[in-house]
Amino acid sequence: MSELEYPQDLRYTAEHEWVRSGDDGTVRIGITSFAQDSLGDVVYVSLPTVGDTVSAGDACGEVESTKSVSDLYAPLAGEVTAVNEALDATPELVNTDPYGEGWMYELRPADAAAVEALLDPAAYQAQLG
Repeated sequence: MSELEYPQDLRYTAEHEWVRSGDDGTVRIGITSFAQDSLGDVVYVSLPTVGDTVSAGDACGEVESTKSVSDLYAPLAGEVTAVNEALDATPELVNTDPYGEGWMYELRPADAAAVEALLDPAAYQAQLG
């Protein structure tokens, strides 16, 4: 089994989401390799709806695996601008490519500076214990 990865260009939350800043002011959000590894085989993903407004810390979707169902939490306040519709047919992308094809949704943050307040890779890994 390969070691879990935590790309250096991302920000993280204590709830095991990652945030990647885009060029157009939006951010892309997914779950970390630690989260998908803990969940096991992902069989279904419920995502927010484009146009939804979320607050930081709000449950905005679910990830269902063969072991459990886990809430997906919004790492930032903002408006949902896109969702990864590929996960409807192939939820296992969350397991095979959590930082790429397994992304969950995109958000236009209410406060762009809030991204920098999220955990950096070292802080995220430190809190995994």
